[in-house]
Amino acid sequence: MLEKDIEAYLVKRAKNFGILCYKFTSPARRAVPDRILLAPGGETVFVECKAPGKKPTEAQASLHRLFRSQGHRVEVIDSKEGVDYLMEILSE
Repeated sequence: MLEKDIEAYLVKRAKNFGILCYKFTSPARRAVPDRILLAPGGETVFVECKAPGKKPTEAQASLHRLFRSQGHRVEVIDSKEGVDYLMEILSE
């Protein structure tokens, strides 16, 4: 399974759960997470999608640490099961 398959599944599942799922790009900075999820109730989650077993690059991991240090939630997901688990948590 490819990273794009995980990301497409995330988009589909988020829509099914009524969670807004936007592509995140930043012209001034590389390595930003792939998606921003905006869940009912005001929760915001940055999501980095990876192919199964793959890890974020050091640049991505560094940016994830920065976001987390500011109190933001960042999730790295490398499977459909990971997407499903996140959807369940966000829909509670």
